Amino acid sequence: MISITDLHKQFAQLKVLRGISLNVAKGKVVVIIGPSGSGKTTLLRCLNALEVPTSGSVQIGDVRLDFSKKVERSSLPSLRKQTGMVFQSYNLFPHMTALENVMEGPVTVKKISKEKAKEKASSLLVKVGLGDKLDHYPAQLSGGQQQRVGIARALAMDPQVMLFDEPTSALDPELVGEVLKVMKELAQEGMTMVVVTHEMGFAREVADEVIFMDQGIIVEHGTPQQLFTQPREERTRQFLQHLK
Repeated sequence: MISITDLHKQFAQLKVLRGISLNVAKGKVVVIIGPSGSGKTTLLRCLNALEVPTSGSVQIGDVRLDFSKKVERSSLPSLRKQTGMVFQSYNLFPHMTALENVMEGPVTVKKISKEKAKEKASSLLVKVGLGDKLDHYPAQLSGGQQQRVGIARALAMDPQVMLFDEPTSALDPELVGEVLKVMKELAQEGMTMVVVTHEMGFAREVADEVIFMDQGIIVEHGTPQQLFTQPREERTRQFLQHLK
């Protein structure tokens, strides 16, 4: 489903990703952990070409882009169409209701009729537990509710893969659970997911594989059981020790 080969990303003299290779099978959940500045978010943004890699290749589904040679800007949307992304901040349109926010992508990008888009958006908002908030504006919703609208909006584009960039980091602690619950349900339904998070409980419970990154490389990866209880690398042990 996802194949990343020798991926590099450099900003001026700063090497943020240094040869990342990773495969994610269809229906699997991969959680990426690591200290701030380790390259986790940059890796996620390279997967949907919000950041264009310096070199290496990314394949999602049947779409493969090789960034070791010149990639035309016009080819980047083909990669983005495979993914839905949920950010730390909710990025909802403030002048649109929850329903309108979820409808916008299918109508504008996929040219779906407003009637069909409304039906789909309504069912997705019910799915994320917001069936009674269709006509509410973002300012009328809690942070957790806004983030769930963001998840519904991403799902409305029928992505092959869902990417989550620390989706609960901006939430009050009591609101984190409602977002993680939706993510767990998506995992149970077989959605392929790559999640950057500090929620180690979620990683232990839901991930098929946990990846520990530091300084732009994958230091260690394994099952949650292996990585959290018997990490092989000293750097991994140091990081996990600080979480206790």
